[in-house]
Amino acid sequence: LVERRGHIMLITLNRPYALNAVNLELSIGLGDALDEAERTPEVRAIVLTGAGERAFCAGVDLKALAAGEPLIADDPKRAPWGFAGYTQHHIGKPTIAAVNGFALGGGTEIVLASDLVVAADTANFGLPEVTHGILAGAGGVFRLPEQLPRKVAMELIVTGERLPAQRAYELGLVNRVVPREQVVDAALALAGRICANAPLAVQAGKRVAMGIVDGRIPGEGDRWKLSADE
Repeated sequence: LVERRGHIMLITLNRPYALNAVNLELSIGLGDALDEAERTPEVRAIVLTGAGERAFCAGVDLKALAAGEPLIADDPKRAPWGFAGYTQHHIGKPTIAAVNGFALGGGTEIVLASDLVVAADTANFGLPEVTHGILAGAGGVFRLPEQLPRKVAMELIVTGERLPAQRAYELGLVNRVVPREQVVDAALALAGRICANAPLAVQAGKRVAMGIVDGRIPGEGDRWKLSADE
């Protein structure tokens, strides 16, 4: 679901019956929404959240995966955007993940790809792929050690255990922790603070900080190749 709140684009992962797990349809929808936001001058910030009360995103839709459904569009425009149309979709406009419930596997990888994070006090994060015999291949295994202390990140990667929201805040993975019913409003308020600034300066600052060149982060290239090889 996509709606505009002034200069903010609010995007909602709308598969609550599947805990907002990512299938091809959701991946295309989210990627296209980000593309629209980047091309629309009036949009200055993006807030991404999940429908329902339990989950922000449960990661890959394992039923779709087992059925052989591709999870990433194979057309030349969308394929480079990566998992959920998001994890390698680098735009100049700031993105805020409003984590309304648990964010596991690909859900955590979406969080890691976001610029800022507002989390419900009931939220938790983790890469449980190792418990399913799967590699967290959407950037989680190299972005997590960049955004958390290395030893903490390694424990999460090799055990598959969860990280509660408050601990994630203490470690710097999360910007705000609020009661669940306030998470979207708090994210919108943070986005509003961003939108009050000069938009071209904000976008230039993000591109330089993240190393974004023509929609890519060249510095991550070797990491993505290693991940794909593994």
